[in-house]
Amino acid sequence: MLGLGLSLAFISLEMFMDEMLLRSLVWTDYRLAVIFTMLIPLGLLVWAAVKRSGAMVHLLIIYWRVASLLAITVYLMIAAMPISFVSGLCARILIPISLWFWVDLNEEIEDLPSSRPLKLCFIAWRWAVTIYTIGGAVLLIPNLRCAVLAKAQLIADPFCNIWLEAPWAYKRIFHANSTEGFLGVLGILGLMIYVLYFSSFVLFKLGKQGRSAV
Repeated sequence: MLGLGLSLAFISLEMFMDEMLLRSLVWTDYRLAVIFTMLIPLGLLVWAAVKRSGAMVHLLIIYWRVASLLAITVYLMIAAMPISFVSGLCARILIPISLWFWVDLNEEIEDLPSSRPLKLCFIAWRWAVTIYTIGGAVLLIPNLRCAVLAKAQLIADPFCNIWLEAPWAYKRIFHANSTEGFLGVLGILGLMIYVLYFSSFVLFKLGKQGRSAV
């Protein structure tokens, strides 16, 4: 009996440590998301607009359109909607694609003088956000099982629940007077618009434009 009790205690401690490690990784991921997917690209967009760098402005506008799926995911997670785990993974896959896909914009940026601080900062950020989003996607893949759980199961599951903590904290700060259900409806509407726009682009524009953003 003592041996069984020690084994159960060891298993519980191991699960607790795994949960604590995941919580640390998830919160670090959210903090990096604020830096790499919001603050830096916003600063770069303003900088590029001031310097009248058309190619960078165009690429950053495309980036913001694609990255809006991250914001939509936050609102879906506030309402604890399982589909948020799918949208979050899709956002992390689409962001690096949107930054490297366009041949004409890449060539224009490459032709800029290498000594320009804006170009150096933009290239450094593009590589950094690419590495970050790919790493975040890898972190999220094991938790895709959360996408097939019912809402009550999702909230009760300790490993799925960890991903909801930061969106709930965001809700307490910025939407204290709104209900989770209302914010979830906003997330669903945003997701529907996003899917319609993305589908329209893939079905009607991509074949004509190819890898040209113009």
